[in-house]
Amino acid sequence: MRLAFFLFIFLCLSVPAHAWNAAGHRQSALLAWDGMRPATRSFVHGVLRQHPDVGRWREKAGAGAADLLFAEASTWADSIRHDPRFRAGGTTAPLPGFPDMAAHGDWHYVNIDRQGRRRAGQIDVQLAKLVATLENSRDAAELAWALPWVLHLVGDVHQPLHTGYSEDRGGNGVLVENPGNPRQPFVKLHAYWDDLPGPSGLRGKKLRRAVAYLQEQKRPDQGTPQSWLQESQQLLPEVYPATLGSVSFILSERYVARAQQIASQRLAAAGYRLGYLLDAICVSRETRRLQPAC
Repeated sequence: MRLAFFLFIFLCLSVPAHAWNAAGHRQSALLAWDGMRPATRSFVHGVLRQHPDVGRWREKAGAGAADLLFAEASTWADSIRHDPRFRAGGTTAPLPGFPDMAAHGDWHYVNIDRQGRRRAGQIDVQLAKLVATLENSRDAAELAWALPWVLHLVGDVHQPLHTGYSEDRGGNGVLVENPGNPRQPFVKLHAYWDDLPGPSGLRGKKLRRAVAYLQEQKRPDQGTPQSWLQESQQLLPEVYPATLGSVSFILSERYVARAQQIASQRLAAAGYRLGYLLDAICVSRETRRLQPAC
């Protein structure tokens, strides 16, 4: 009884998890970078250099390489949730280069009920708007703000629990037993999936090795943001464990192996699709001779 009470308090007080951790977003971003046309790389690098936080990304990357800057930019939409500049819920006057100072937490997901009806979240709606900005805007500040969001949300929509059930807030209200981690034997289901890509601080040679592993995954059909969301939702029956442990569902060896397989497939799909999406945006801008051009 005492353990069950502790687990209940843990669920109530702990902070909701994000999407793939920073390592996952960097992996997908670098995979996208490797597949993009040189003209697209030049365009996105030029856009990101106009962002107010570009200096922070360079510092975190530990290098000035364009691909590593691109990878760090993909984590920005999560980092602002802990940034005091964005904690006032968007009610403060925007700082230079930002259209608003909101963290936009509900942009990262869509939650549905058990009948598949939308209950909360805007990831598909906002992703469509941000892609349209990249396709059509001539304003450097608008482009610099939209691009990191697109890098991030393409990753998020491939995380199955970011298209999860409203009743448990996308797995944030589900505590599971994790015998593979004796230091943290109980973990939120959402957090477990977030951390499947590896340690959040993954950078350098280890990051590149992880990306090389993703390149072994099969290239997916491109599809659309809406079809990516539907793919993630179709995986939900496999994402929720079915084996009971002592006080909650347990992550069995079979479950862990399948979860790692799904995570690798989804991270690779996000990377390939992001690269193709940005190439397509650049081709559209080139065709219409928009400035700044690719």
